[in-house]
Amino acid sequence: MIAETAIIKDIIIGEGTRICDFTNLYGCKLGTNCMIGTFVEIQNDVTIGNNTRIQSHTFICSNVTIGDNCFVAHGIMFINDTFSNGQVNFDKKKWMKTKIGNNVIIGSNATIMPVTIGDGAIIGAGAVVTKDVPPNTTVVGNPARIIKRKV
Repeated sequence: MIAETAIIKDIIIGEGTRICDFTNLYGCKLGTNCMIGTFVEIQNDVTIGNNTRIQSHTFICSNVTIGDNCFVAHGIMFINDTFSNGQVNFDKKKWMKTKIGNNVIIGSNATIMPVTIGDGAIIGAGAVVTKDVPPNTTVVGNPARIIKRKV
């Protein structure tokens, strides 16, 4: 089901995926049985895995891959330009990539810099993730730090 007010252009949508009102999706790929909440923007070159939920007010910039069975809570911001050269990089070749594994939970209002987050990781609400997160690890804070590892 795609809401009437959703703006979609050049996207691939898996079977059973639901897109809510007031979304802006372009040049991305959505897996099967996903849910994209209200006021979400997903840009070019983003892939969302199967059975993944993206809650309202989330921004997913270009060069992000999110795995299967993930939960991305409200108000998550993904970043692909760290302004490392002291300016905005309009050249897409300078944008960095983010990879989110399978079965990852990201708490509300987290900021995800260009990193890799391993399978089964949990990102606490409000965390600012500036470094890679190993699989089955919980991180919290600003900057995010490990508080728990599953064995």
